[in-house]
Amino acid sequence: MPAAISAAVCSFATVEAAVNAVIQTIQAGVPVARIEVANAIQMDAINKYSKLELPVAPTLWLEFHGTEVSVAEQAEMVQKITADHGGANFSWTTRPEDRQKLWRARHDVVYADRAMRPGGQIFTTDVCVPISRLAECIVATEKDVAASFLPALIVGHAGDGNFHLIIVVNPNEPMEMAEAERLNERLVHLALSFDGTCTGEHGIGCGKIDFLIAEHGEAVSVMRAIKKAIDPDNIMNPGKILRI
Repeated sequence: MPAAISAAVCSFATVEAAVNAVIQTIQAGVPVARIEVANAIQMDAINKYSKLELPVAPTLWLEFHGTEVSVAEQAEMVQKITADHGGANFSWTTRPEDRQKLWRARHDVVYADRAMRPGGQIFTTDVCVPISRLAECIVATEKDVAASFLPALIVGHAGDGNFHLIIVVNPNEPMEMAEAERLNERLVHLALSFDGTCTGEHGIGCGKIDFLIAEHGEAVSVMRAIKKAIDPDNIMNPGKILRI
């Protein structure tokens, strides 16, 4: 356990500004323990569910670990970096109860998103792109969402270029499920066009088998051959990752 932990939150006018602040923070060598990003509509849902009054704007959550002196230095350095990118309302705290309140709101995003629509369920997907392309990918995804009839929100792990698209659907409506699948497919191909990957942490499972082929091409045939060699009866997690 670190001797001290501090948490910070900062809002920005645009997603690009928020991500550029993340890039500069990493380039500056600040040992940030966590950096999360949420878009404006996600922040609105968070405020309503968690009863907060954070700005309804692209927002970063950050956490710093170390000694009492080092976490203060890290927070102050990042505050200067965010200011260079138009960051506003930067606040940080080492009080455990304040840190827990901030991060609880972040961890409750699925509940916050589901609460946007009575009876709605969550269809969630994710991708990962180079951090240098993260803002571009999020902005393009926001445009796709704006043209859709389904509510969809964005939250992600900005420090490693991974973000989630959380779509609120009625699973009993075929038209809505088809639209969610369309948004998912659009997001994946967008990420691949930005030299990214079809999933950051959710995995391939059943839903992204075809996208794995789109990403790796003939390499999937090699994976399939290895799978057949070590699992000829296809009893190890059948139907996942590869079609046998």
